[in-house]
Amino acid sequence: MSFDVAADAYDRFMGRYSVQLSAQLADFAEVHHGQTVLDVGCGPGALTAELVMRLGPESVAAVDPSEPFVAAARARQPGVDVVQASAEQLPFPDGAFDAALAQLVVHFMSDPVAGLTEMARVTRRDGVVAACVWDHAGGHGPLSTFWNAARELDPGVSDESHLAGAREGHLAELFGAAGLRQIEETTVAASLEHATFEAWWDPFTGGVGPAGAHVAGLDAERRAELRERCRRILPAAPFVLTARAWAARGRA
Repeated sequence: MSFDVAADAYDRFMGRYSVQLSAQLADFAEVHHGQTVLDVGCGPGALTAELVMRLGPESVAAVDPSEPFVAAARARQPGVDVVQASAEQLPFPDGAFDAALAQLVVHFMSDPVAGLTEMARVTRRDGVVAACVWDHAGGHGPLSTFWNAARELDPGVSDESHLAGAREGHLAELFGAAGLRQIEETTVAASLEHATFEAWWDPFTGGVGPAGAHVAGLDAERRAELRERCRRILPAAPFVLTARAWAARGRA
């Protein structure tokens, strides 16, 4: 899945949730002062910012395949080594980090097992590899209302429930396939208040991720129909949505 979109479009769409997950994932990965940590699939830098706050920029590195996201992360976190690269081909030597984290990324890796294997490779022995992925399959992700409405209009629509790690237990299975040890699972969550329906809907029109691509592929009439179907499903504004993500960690 390509994320060749402006960083602020991602911020408005998923960044509002990912900021809330960052501290929870860092806690779960037991990130602490004195470590060196890699943020894999950093996007515009939500998790990177949390790691910098804990460790300092000189102890954090980040990678992302999206050129706009890399540029944004570099601008927002000067001093951090931000590299344009994929999770499946990390440009670092074996055992370079104490921990490697991936927030809302594993489900978009072209080969999740290869990506997690690479994360383990660049992590020192007994260091932590940790990741989280939205519960798309269980219907508790931030996009559940959107995809429910989209399926009502088109039962054959391809949503995100099939993505890697999106169902309960699958992320841990992928960790095991990547050779990680002492695997543990938990859930993390984020709650976001939407002042108006438009505040919820407008980010879907920015072309970000599969949902944004779906909206962009609709003609004006179908897009309006989807928008109004979502409006009917959601509570009256203002409303709060709470989204859940599966999280896993293991030892390299």
